[in-house]
Amino acid sequence: MKALVIDDEELARRRIVNLLDEVPEIEVLGECSNGKTAIKEINEKKPDLIFLDISMKDMNGFEVLQKVETSPKPIVIFVTAYDNYASRAFDVDAFDFLLKPFKDQRFFKTINKVLNITRKEADVNFEKRIKELFLIYSKETKRSAPSVKIPVKQGNKTIFIDPVNILYILASGYYAEIYTANKKCVLRESLGNLMEMLDNDLFFRIHRSAIVNVNYVKELVHSEYSEVDVRMSDDKLLHISKSNKKDFLKKMGV
Repeated sequence: MKALVIDDEELARRRIVNLLDEVPEIEVLGECSNGKTAIKEINEKKPDLIFLDISMKDMNGFEVLQKVETSPKPIVIFVTAYDNYASRAFDVDAFDFLLKPFKDQRFFKTINKVLNITRKEADVNFEKRIKELFLIYSKETKRSAPSVKIPVKQGNKTIFIDPVNILYILASGYYAEIYTANKKCVLRESLGNLMEMLDNDLFFRIHRSAIVNVNYVKELVHSEYSEVDVRMSDDKLLHISKSNKKDFLKKMGV
């Protein structure tokens, strides 16, 4: 059996690889540190088994799996720190999970289960199960979002930003710029992952490069060609994409 280890934390990847060295039935094909590389490696190398981190910086694990084109599909072991829903979400045949931090005994128990699963069993209803798990993941992360503060490293410190104080968030390459009333913070995170952490009642992604807190929307600016911009409380003007305009205007009661 050939395996691929996918996690954006190097120490987490190394631990799994080291444990797999003790399993002669499994050959490690390689490691991936982000979702984009993982998709490429899975489709090219066609592993039998993948260890997949749910929360990575560029995309989450479910987004990776939705772009897997190989057939039959690989057996998936999710690696997650979300213990509030993991046992319920992953009680599915041909899938398992490792809850960080996990003990060696738990790891080898999972491996024994995997070695008894056939590729055919793993392939059955793969797409359906991924969609179901993605919905569970989305609901649970959004449900807990109001109490979650966003950690941002600044020099030798880590500050925590309360989402209710965020005016808007802008994409800048691989980074996100978080704006509050009195400061701007930068962190290496995708807007997609940030949206999963935020309360959908308060935040709306008006453009692929912008998320706004609706409580800080000052006014809507209508221009020619039916385009609409949003002016925030600090007078920052942000463009609303055509694909998001209808839903955003509905949310704002316009």
